Amino acid sequence: MASPCKNSRRPFTVCIEGNIGSGKTTFLNNFKQFNNTMVLQEPVELWRNVKGMNLLDLMYKDPTKYACLFQSYVQLTMLQLHTMKSPLPYKVMERSVYSARCFIESMKRMNVLEDVEVTVLEEWHKWSITHAVIETDLIVYLRTTPDIVYKRMRARARKEEKLVSLEYLEQIHQIHEEWLYHKTLFNVPAPIIILDADQSMEEMFVQFEKCKTRIFESCGQSERESRRLTSPVSSPKFGAASD
Repeated sequence: MASPCKNSRRPFTVCIEGNIGSGKTTFLNNFKQFNNTMVLQEPVELWRNVKGMNLLDLMYKDPTKYACLFQSYVQLTMLQLHTMKSPLPYKVMERSVYSARCFIESMKRMNVLEDVEVTVLEEWHKWSITHAVIETDLIVYLRTTPDIVYKRMRARARKEEKLVSLEYLEQIHQIHEEWLYHKTLFNVPAPIIILDADQSMEEMFVQFEKCKTRIFESCGQSERESRRLTSPVSSPKFGAASD
């Protein structure tokens, strides 16, 4: 695995990928205890307030009208995260510009986009990954089953997600499988760690520890050194999976 951390102007970048409700946010939050890592969550609050409009809610309620607009804004906001400067040696992101294409693919399969809208979104996506500085060094795929993430989504009860069906989650799951597990859908930009995210929170924390060790050691960071970077305030707690 390439190591940009030493003598490099950019951080070692990790993208946490997975279905809605796969536990991405919770997994990501465990990295906040380290002062060598920039942690960037999916910018949901930006999507909820675009000049006072909740674009996320509008997309779920009327995808035929708002899917193209919403996805264009998602790609913009994710690109902003990718290109955000940091003096720290590590950057861990929730999703990426790359996985934005999964949702374009879903919209195509659901026939909620006009052909011209698909063309615009795909050309926008192609330009982003070709011309912007969005290098990614590792992908962590939180692999889940649709039934489990559907139950988690219902339990957290985000108002925008009340219209999200099990069938939709099954489709998003299938597209992620084609992309990251079977590697047959479109380009995989970095090495992948696949984790079973159907497990209990205690089991997932064990997986996080192993994953964290691999990430830090990829840049020559020893386990002993990484422990020195742990915040003295509290030990990490892997709470209820959410995203």
